Amino acid sequence: MSEREGESRRASVALRAATAGADVAAASFRTDLEVERKDAKTDVVTQVDRNAQTRVIEILEDAYPTEPVVGEEADALKRVPETGPAWIVDPIDGTNNYVSGNRAFGTAVAAVCDGEPVGAATVCPALGDTYRVGPDGAVCNDKPLSVSDCSDPEAATVCPTFWWDFDHREEYAAATRAIVERFGDMRRFGCAQLELAMVASGALEGTMTNLRTNPWDTVAGVQLVREAGGTVTDLEGNRWRHDSEGLVASNGAIHDELCAATREISQTL
Repeated sequence: MSEREGESRRASVALRAATAGADVAAASFRTDLEVERKDAKTDVVTQVDRNAQTRVIEILEDAYPTEPVVGEEADALKRVPETGPAWIVDPIDGTNNYVSGNRAFGTAVAAVCDGEPVGAATVCPALGDTYRVGPDGAVCNDKPLSVSDCSDPEAATVCPTFWWDFDHREEYAAATRAIVERFGDMRRFGCAQLELAMVASGALEGTMTNLRTNPWDTVAGVQLVREAGGTVTDLEGNRWRHDSEGLVASNGAIHDELCAATREISQTL
């Protein structure tokens, strides 16, 4: 099997696993859920998250039984191995949305080799959108993805992603200020993988955070953005990795301005 064939197979398995996890989530959406809190009032989890992750891992282990899985819930690894193949899973990205009946949530699965993504899928069942990426490029519902061609920051829409908890609200305020003073408009959806997918589709010009992100919240979406023609870096403009400080994803045309806005978050503290 050639390298391309191997990557294509991994992309297909990622899609199958993400679809299976999304089916679990969809079956309990807008039903009575028992909600648990993790470390913060806004950091919640349900049994459905765990069930969806179990289903995803079943699919992955059936196809690649010896490969490690990095995931948000349960006993999955929390760090991406630097060498060899691995899988990264977020069973329900946007759990706060999920438990409140908001459709902006999805299941994301990424295949990585030596820490770099080679195939991924994000399935948003309540929105009817399936994003996937592999050797043949990035698509949504089988239509090719392409980032926005907007190059004027004052016409661009940008999303602050991830969550600044109550002991870091000055950073949240700084992020908001940096966006509204530089760009045309701002959105926030509470689902990082969907926000990245929206940059890839051209629905947003960019998304940003100064925080170190979780790989299960980002890796699949980052590959979508890149394969759709966009740019993803750290705060200093270096190529983003799963262990980078901060994340700046854009259509490329507004990237320098978005990096400057993201650095401004820490500069104003």
